[in-house]
Amino acid sequence: MIKFTEDYLTGIPEIDREHKKLFVMIEQANSEIKSGADIRTTGMQLLNGLKDYAATHFAHEEAYMESIDDPELPRQRRAHKAFVKRLENTNFVGMADDTMREAVLDLLNYMSHWLMHHILGSDTLIGKTKSPFAFTDEYKTGIELIDSEHKKLFDIMGRVNALIHNEDLYDRFDEIVELIGELRDYTKFHFSDEEKYMAEHNYPGLDAQRKAHQGFVDYLEKIDLEEVDEDQEAYLTDLLAYLLKWLSGHILGMDKKIGEFILQ
Repeated sequence: MIKFTEDYLTGIPEIDREHKKLFVMIEQANSEIKSGADIRTTGMQLLNGLKDYAATHFAHEEAYMESIDDPELPRQRRAHKAFVKRLENTNFVGMADDTMREAVLDLLNYMSHWLMHHILGSDTLIGKTKSPFAFTDEYKTGIELIDSEHKKLFDIMGRVNALIHNEDLYDRFDEIVELIGELRDYTKFHFSDEEKYMAEHNYPGLDAQRKAHQGFVDYLEKIDLEEVDEDQEAYLTDLLAYLLKWLSGHILGMDKKIGEFILQ
């Protein structure tokens, strides 16, 4: 039987407290079985307790990951969904005592292995993986106007990504279309601001910037999500990957030179 040790700590108090609660639940069920307690009472209490736990803990964990824009959230959601499905497929009704005892032990064995691998392989990494949609110091030009607008572009892309990997993708498709439209409009707004700023400071790379900006705007204008009928998730994932690659590459390769020129 597994014990909760420091190896299972994520460093996130609420998540760690809830994990400890699950370990206690498993330990209590094992103890009751060994002591010869009524297997039906033990089994039903365990199953109902696990269902309640999954409903609350997974919601808390996913909400926290979403709040920090953790890129592992989609994978966590899939793992949580598989766990819940396992519980939903477990039914002790009508079983003889011996059969039920084996079924409860099987559930406990599954729980122990799942919990160990899930916490050590996934939960301990929460907050430790950088999101590709995070606006980090490497992207800063040192010009507040430009940096704040770049951050907004990353934020919009991050919101699009969250919707793409939402379980209800098809129900949220209209929201994704709206966000892509917001990205298109804000990109134009940002490019206008950036070009005006460069002109005011006689930046020598303005013409090259204008050409790069226009090429990206032309690409955005050609996007027609209403024409995407099949495999929407794959299409949107590829589209977002391209947009992110262009933006990050443009900032690192061209925009940072604006700051170097003006702030020198």
